[in-house]
Amino acid sequence: MDSNPSTEPGSDARRPPVPVKIVIAGGFGVGKTTAVSVISEIPPLTTEAAMTSVAAQIDRTGEVPAKTTTTVALDFGCITIDEDLKLYLFGTPGQDRFGFMWHDLAHGALGALVIVDARRMDDCYPAVDYFERVGLPFVVAVNLFDGLLAHDLDDLRWALAIDPAIPLITFDARDRLSVRDALLAVLRHTLNRTSLPTPS
Repeated sequence: MDSNPSTEPGSDARRPPVPVKIVIAGGFGVGKTTAVSVISEIPPLTTEAAMTSVAAQIDRTGEVPAKTTTTVALDFGCITIDEDLKLYLFGTPGQDRFGFMWHDLAHGALGALVIVDARRMDDCYPAVDYFERVGLPFVVAVNLFDGLLAHDLDDLRWALAIDPAIPLITFDARDRLSVRDALLAVLRHTLNRTSLPTPS
């Protein structure tokens, strides 16, 4: 009887990569949708909707006047890190009124990338507080709008009361390699709590 070559010892058959869920969170207009879109190897699923004048007043768009759409449910994309690991990315809505969705989006996640805009400190606290409260490992990533850092990282860590054990990094949500490095920082930060293979 013929044997199945895919089950022969030493065959080239490989297991599919381990699926890992990562949440990309943060306040309104910090770059979550941009980050998911630029890194995803599939056409990203977005739930962007045009902002009305009423919504613009509620969401305080003064610091981001060019923003004309907003995420109303989630963003979704994926990226294969290597042959052992594939990340499934779930971007949260940033507005306070959609905060009830965060718990469902974070369920089953390995960790989170919390994006902040250092120009709008008041919008940064809820996301940091949320992941500290639920105990999900996270990395805080300061998006470099226009390539500039509005405050020193040590000052930001103090202002946001970020524990010294939590990585605080900078990145550019428009740059694929920069987003990849930020996601790898999330993986490195959580590896000591999982049995995931170390990404190459």
